[in-house]
Amino acid sequence: MTFNFDEGIDRRHSDSVKWNKYGEAVLPMWVADTDFRAPDCITEALQRRVAHGVFGYGAHPQGLEEATINWCERRYGWKVEPQWLVFMPGVVSALNLCVRAFTQADALSIAPTPIYPPFRRAAALAQRQQLLAPLQLIDNRWVIDLAAVEEKLTGREELLMLCNPQNPGGTVYSREELLAQLEFAERHDLIVCSDEIHCDLLLEPGVRHTPFASLNEAAARRSITLMSPSKSFNIAGLGASVAIIPNPELRKRFSQAMAGIVPHVDVLALTAAEAAWRDGEPWLAAQCDYLRRNRDRLCSAINALPGLRVAPPQATYLAWVDASGLEAENPTRFFHDAGLGFSQGLDFGEAQFVRINFGCTAATLDEAIRRLQAAVKA
Repeated sequence: MTFNFDEGIDRRHSDSVKWNKYGEAVLPMWVADTDFRAPDCITEALQRRVAHGVFGYGAHPQGLEEATINWCERRYGWKVEPQWLVFMPGVVSALNLCVRAFTQADALSIAPTPIYPPFRRAAALAQRQQLLAPLQLIDNRWVIDLAAVEEKLTGREELLMLCNPQNPGGTVYSREELLAQLEFAERHDLIVCSDEIHCDLLLEPGVRHTPFASLNEAAARRSITLMSPSKSFNIAGLGASVAIIPNPELRKRFSQAMAGIVPHVDVLALTAAEAAWRDGEPWLAAQCDYLRRNRDRLCSAINALPGLRVAPPQATYLAWVDASGLEAENPTRFFHDAGLGFSQGLDFGEAQFVRINFGCTAATLDEAIRRLQAAVKA
């Protein structure tokens, strides 16, 4: 079975947030969606559902429930029970719910830095304090340094927010690293919210994703795991995700925080998500091969330029680039002036970095590398 990831699709004249942010002179390589057409299994499932013509309230998504359980067992060896699943319209809303459901008004959460911006915003919107645990670059991998926050702990911390694979760094945490995070959570009696939305976008050969809750019974009892097919299959605009919560008490608190505020997932999003996890695996494998080649070309080009450095991500289609060597006051603006729209590192917690989305055609990446080289050399 072959898939065409070289197909150029005009998104600039569509409703794309990514492609409409900038003018025609700027290549958008910022927000985390790809430029690839979703797999046929999703499109065909949606066409069948739309052909039905009636879009009333949907029942409990038993098809997606079954697909989720089978996906987790097949890919991670994780046996998930149906009652653990809470379907959501997005992972960002789940991050916010975790802060509100599992921390009191005077309590703190702990999150890595740099980190996907909604981690920080979730605490700010709930008017909660947050401690930041820095990432360290060790053996070309960005890993969380929980020891660095030990002396800052107040005793009022209640929630540890993790991101695996890490966004923006691209690290896939090993089982040993996850067990160390569990030990920290147990020692300080923390509930763990683990954002695993990029878990199927593995690029490094031999690397395997381990869901935090699958470590052991202790991890399962104190954790909320967030997953979605949205990034892996480029269906983020359809909004379907799942919170997997084995502990019935935590699940009750999470569901109570949702009640009357968070809507049910719409019927088309449920259809797309079920099709992705039921039939999309061959397409996903081919996409990861394509992204791996993009990653290798981009990282090689960046590390050959003066003033730039990047650790090749083990997962995701996002490169976290250290631009401090350029000595540019604002690296994002510097690259924008060269026709490149990257994510601003300051939003993640590091002003001298940029995040580059390489989930694009090889032709788009070639042009981006050309502009990148010209800008730095000039």
